Amino acid sequence: MIVILGFLLLLAAGGIAVAGLAGNQGSAAAGESFVLLGQSVTLSLGQIFLVGLVVGAVGMLGLSMLLGTFNRRSASRRSRSDLTASRRESAVLRDDRDRLTRRLDDRPTATPDRAPDDDALPRGGRTGGSA
Repeated sequence: MIVILGFLLLLAAGGIAVAGLAGNQGSAAAGESFVLLGQSVTLSLGQIFLVGLVVGAVGMLGLSMLLGTFNRRSASRRSRSDLTASRRESAVLRDDRDRLTRRLDDRPTATPDRAPDDDALPRGGRTGGSA
């Protein structure tokens, strides 16, 4: 809906500008009448300038509505692709976590009668005493 409205505003501003230029060949003096869309209009130079500003602002509004919609669409596509990539990465990490959990579960556990630090002692027995 915003795209259509922006396009219509841009089209209307361009149409009014082209109609104003095409209908009035030559320079208009202050207070002279000119034809716009079949109507004879008498405006001063300042008023003509303000009308031109308004037409230009409407055209810029229409253009920004058009471009803003396209930017939002591309940003939405980017965020969707980022979400898909994140989901893939999460699935890979979940599989890796499950694999490591199974590996830990399958490992034999130490028996309670064996002291875990027997292998850490030097072969000559306990040290630290006087000889």
